Amino acid sequence: MKKWVKALSMGLIVLSLIVLAGCGSGGKSTETSSEKAASGIEERVIKAGIGLNEDHPQGQGLKKFAELVAEKSGGKLKVQNYYSAQLGDDQKMIEALQGGLQEITIPSTSPMVGMIKEFGIFDFPFVFNNEEEADYVLDGPVGQKILEKLPEFGLIGLTYWENGFRNLTNSKRPVATAEDFQGLKIRTMQNKVHLEAFAALGANPTPMPFSEVFTALESKTVDGQENPFATIESNKFYEVQPYLSLTNHVYTPFVFLVSKKFWDQLSEEEQKILRDSAIEAGKYQRELNRKVNGEALERLKSYGMKVNEVSPEEKEKMNEIIKPVIDKFAKEIGEDLVNELYSEVKKARNK
Repeated sequence: MKKWVKALSMGLIVLSLIVLAGCGSGGKSTETSSEKAASGIEERVIKAGIGLNEDHPQGQGLKKFAELVAEKSGGKLKVQNYYSAQLGDDQKMIEALQGGLQEITIPSTSPMVGMIKEFGIFDFPFVFNNEEEADYVLDGPVGQKILEKLPEFGLIGLTYWENGFRNLTNSKRPVATAEDFQGLKIRTMQNKVHLEAFAALGANPTPMPFSEVFTALESKTVDGQENPFATIESNKFYEVQPYLSLTNHVYTPFVFLVSKKFWDQLSEEEQKILRDSAIEAGKYQRELNRKVNGEALERLKSYGMKVNEVSPEEKEKMNEIIKPVIDKFAKEIGEDLVNELYSEVKKARNK
């Protein structure tokens, strides 16, 4: 009996050792939860907010992004979209990303200038002749160089989307010459390059959050604003702005931002899904934006807006007036980067 008990005890000890060995460093079952997270996809809900509405090409691009993320993650990564500044204006959402309270936002680059001065190169007027030149620069070394400055501010930049060429609307008169800017109170973004460029043209630039613009135009707190056609249409500015002048004065990108606090929690596989989806959705958004902007201009005319062209000679005159502003900010931003910008534009034109 004693021998049997002893044998049974030895068997239990051996069994215990086998079980412990299975939980040790050699077996798959030993993989810690953090190791699993580093190599796989977890169930996550991702809050993504933008200032524009769902019908805008940016809103449609964000929907496409959410679909791609769900598809590539097998439904584990769920993007919840918030439109029309539901989570706050651009500045509030950027701060929410930095604090880890929100995961994604896609602002224009202009509000980013207060944080990273190099974004200011995209506010220089009359840099690009067309969208293809902008794509070449944004997707090339100049665009990437600026994205690489974001992590130290608690942000990750995945790619650029398109806001587009900005055009002027107002309730006073057509703007066909540089002199026509004189005295116009124009809403702008909170951006020094924009403010000083419009001031140099004789306008009275008035920064305010985008969510307040329609009310300010309707009450005539400001005379006008400047945005791409799709934004003018989707926000119904044509209801309170009779004049549209085709200035095409600035091309503005959107920058796709992710909270670094959130990004650092993701596995490499999850990061790749978000990056690939942002780039793929961005291509879709750019194409849609160009199509919609062309169609929007025709509809704005049909709504009764008085549309006027601005001659190349007048654009050149405007450019000469604001050249001292550009020279000033080129020094502040860094002349090497500014020279690289213009060099890349020249390459794009010679392709």
